Amino acid sequence: MRQLEFDIEGQSFTADLLPDEAPESVAALREFLPLESQLMHVRWSGHATWINIDEVDLPEIPRENHTVYPSRGDILLYPGYRNEQEILVPCGPTCFKSPAGELAGNHVATLNASREELAELEQATLEDGMMDIVVREK
Repeated sequence: MRQLEFDIEGQSFTADLLPDEAPESVAALREFLPLESQLMHVRWSGHATWINIDEVDLPEIPRENHTVYPSRGDILLYPGYRNEQEILVPCGPTCFKSPAGELAGNHVATLNASREELAELEQATLEDGMMDIVVREK
């Protein structure tokens, strides 16, 4: 099984990729890794964090394995159909949305982190602001 590694300011998490459920999305994600960026708190979606990937030149990606209501730890790739391109990292109750309304992102991986670890991550981005993140294939 292929995995991703999320290194967030020295804390490391793995995520299991879902190539059978979202083949084109996973292939597109793997093309632009490793990614060095900033993890920030969402403004509209609830208990989640996100990475802006507008600078990435993504191919056209269909909706696959998409959801508006991801579960805690479900990594979504949003190719920017109606809003910014991003990677969403839900940390608790989440309804993926923006000023444009509800968005459906493609579920590409599942983060191996506990409820407590995700809650701490979300709280840190809320209280302290952006955190450095590196996402790479493991």
